[in-house]
Amino acid sequence: MTAPAAAPTPADHRRWARYLVEERAEGSVYQKLAARRTGEEQEILLRLADAERRHEQHWLDLLGGEPRRLPRPGIRSRVLGWMAGRFGSIFVLALAQSAEARSPYDAEHYATPAMRADEKIHYEVVRGLAARGRRRLSGSFRAAVFGANDGLVSNLALVLGIGATGVSSGFVLFSGIAGLLAGALSMGAGEFVSVRSQRELLAATEANEDAADAAGDLDIDENELALVYRARGMGIDEALARAHRIVEAAKAGARRAATGPVSVPSSDHDIIGSDWTAAISSFLLFASGAIVPVLPWIFGLQGLSAIVLALVLVGIALLSTGAMVGVLSGGPPLRRALRQLAIGFGAAAVTYVLGLMFGVGAV
Repeated sequence: MTAPAAAPTPADHRRWARYLVEERAEGSVYQKLAARRTGEEQEILLRLADAERRHEQHWLDLLGGEPRRLPRPGIRSRVLGWMAGRFGSIFVLALAQSAEARSPYDAEHYATPAMRADEKIHYEVVRGLAARGRRRLSGSFRAAVFGANDGLVSNLALVLGIGATGVSSGFVLFSGIAGLLAGALSMGAGEFVSVRSQRELLAATEANEDAADAAGDLDIDENELALVYRARGMGIDEALARAHRIVEAAKAGARRAATGPVSVPSSDHDIIGSDWTAAISSFLLFASGAIVPVLPWIFGLQGLSAIVLALVLVGIALLSTGAMVGVLSGGPPLRRALRQLAIGFGAAAVTYVLGLMFGVGAV
């Protein structure tokens, strides 16, 4: 690196020291994540940790060695380090992706061009690793957020609408419990039917090897067997070539040895999962959300105080799930949290106003 003409100032030294501790903290995060993984992902994370150590050495060289006093890493780095040592989850990678997106080196003339390039590459690498985790998590996470949020919003709307009519607190509690059970059972049954139907549809469309097993006994050429593969979506030339190999190998008594299995067993059943597991999970997730707005009435509150507490509890839950979605999607958590809150409270406000309009007395 070509050193700037101006001599470094005390502010420069303080900034370098801050870069130093941040690089150490980031390297530690990648090291901890690597310890929880194996294979290719572990190797990638270890390479990222090595790169952070190169950056760390750059600032050490500028500082003339290890300073006697160093600032503490930022709150984000400390939180990431704590989470990486205990969870090693997609949440850590998603947060690390956001951290890598805000490199301070673009405006830092003491950083080398290679360091600036490294930071941009690190963002793409971490984004790729986080994308793997998001793909693995997408189905179950979608179901979890949808189930819990549905329970929160629908039961909050129900108890607020009923409560606004002026009925007794016991009636509101009964309505909330009934709404919880009805919604959770409906969610569980719907998920069971959905997953069972998908599995049955897959079973009906899976390929089998009966046609290939009979290839050795065919009294015509391979054109008829080629129809099987064309029906599965292959082009004419590819289907004819496959049929020719199968017929020749079968007639030689070595079809499997020569060509291997005709089809690979589908893993779609494993991806879809169990119908009973999906049903029970949906039931519990909806119930976990639907119980929150009913808690004030369960503990004996009534009237306006119960409604306010229900709004506070559901608001906290909606903000939490919205922020979680924001972290996982790589978007701003606060914006996602506020969006979730606005949607949930908007739906509840409609039923509350309807309850006031058709109410039988004051709350």
